[in-house]
Amino acid sequence: MAKTEFDAVVVGSGPNGLSAAITLQQAGLSVLVLEAKETIGGGLRSAELTLPGFTHDVCSAIHPMALGSPFFQTLPLAEHGLEYINPPILCAHPFDTGKAAALTSSLAETAASLGLDNQAYLNLFEGLVQRWPNLAPDILGPLRFPKHPIDLARFGLDALLPITQLVKRFQTTEARGLLGGMAAHAIQPLTNLTTSAIALVLMTAGHRYGWPIPKGGSQAIAQALTSYFRSLEGIVETNRPVQLLKDIPSSRVVLFDLTPKQLLRIAGDRFSTIYRTQLERYRYGMGVFKIDWALDGPIPFTAPECRQAGTVHLGGTFEEMVQTEQMSSSGKHPDRPFVLLAQQSLFDTTRAPEGKHTAWAYCHVPNGSTLDRTDAIEQQVERFAPGFRDRILARHTLNTVQLEHYNPNYVGGDINGGILDITQLYTRPVITLSPYETSAPGIFICSSSTPPGGGVHGMCGYHAARVALRQGFGIAIPDRPAAHLSQTK
Repeated sequence: MAKTEFDAVVVGSGPNGLSAAITLQQAGLSVLVLEAKETIGGGLRSAELTLPGFTHDVCSAIHPMALGSPFFQTLPLAEHGLEYINPPILCAHPFDTGKAAALTSSLAETAASLGLDNQAYLNLFEGLVQRWPNLAPDILGPLRFPKHPIDLARFGLDALLPITQLVKRFQTTEARGLLGGMAAHAIQPLTNLTTSAIALVLMTAGHRYGWPIPKGGSQAIAQALTSYFRSLEGIVETNRPVQLLKDIPSSRVVLFDLTPKQLLRIAGDRFSTIYRTQLERYRYGMGVFKIDWALDGPIPFTAPECRQAGTVHLGGTFEEMVQTEQMSSSGKHPDRPFVLLAQQSLFDTTRAPEGKHTAWAYCHVPNGSTLDRTDAIEQQVERFAPGFRDRILARHTLNTVQLEHYNPNYVGGDINGGILDITQLYTRPVITLSPYETSAPGIFICSSSTPPGGGVHGMCGYHAARVALRQGFGIAIPDRPAAHLSQTK
């Protein structure tokens, strides 16, 4: 076999690319990571987007899956500078009545706060939270025969439902709204099958591990992953864009932390006609319009729960969210869009000058939309926090085109690497038993366009690297069990 410069090259340094690189390097390979931008991180970057001294998360902000990731749990990231902060309330969902539903780490506390729906909430989540360590490796991986089939079957009975069906078990506006806001993270109509899965996973993760905020910004996760990778003698090169395969140093395998659109551009001529056609048919979902604010003080939410929450869902009642998410998916721009908001500086004082604050938010928009949604988003915040606009010192916005320019993986503003509906939940990017392999020998895909999809958990990269090790080097490493980092609360 001809000598190569590296055993493996990973293109892209998002959480999945870095996780793939670490897995390969741990197996004794020589690994190079190529990053097109000046800084590593992909969706894990932070910057002073508004004013000096205000640190904003450019893309991802709160990380429900980070502590619960079976792969991240095996890494000594704290030794490489990563510190997490969990707010007292993980997520709040306010209503026009001045009340708010709240997700906390405590299962019992969250259930009790829902009044008449106390027992219904416990019935839905109690067993799920207890079984999560057994479920996580199967849920956060490719379609395969599960290690715990009975547990997964129990989960699947609820997870496959559209959230519009699951909420029928609940009576209160608060419980229904809380579940609907969680399901809206799926970025698709709430009437779609499997939208319940997104809500169940996010809320279960919250009850086991919280929804952590990385101290200093989301960039801290990427920096810790990179630091650990380099401690294993891995190599990272920034300012190294890859336009064609010839731009990549010689290696036995290449893993792309890219979505099908970029993969086709770079290596499409190496693929079979069938595989190339399947990639061309890959579907992207709604985009987002994002705002970052520098604020003169905390957001003056009416509901006290919102003033203690790291994340706030601004969507009103469940019925309202069903309508607005359907409109956005159908190419429209609702006057009152669902807004996902984070207020990291309430809990991380490194994010803003003393007495000042940052806030981060986005709403869903049609893929490729360039309509400025600043006013619509700010009106939604003002709706639940009168006087909010008086505290704005500066703002920074990104529409879908600007987001894709910043990170080409966000095709049309789709931050999930492709729609996560029933047809692409596990069959992403193509229908195959090994979704990380391409039709070209030695070329693999490790992005969120593979199972289990979007989120900062590194599992797409980890699973892709295991396949590359087996196919390219004959190295089989055992799947990692989920560590028991915390008990049910």
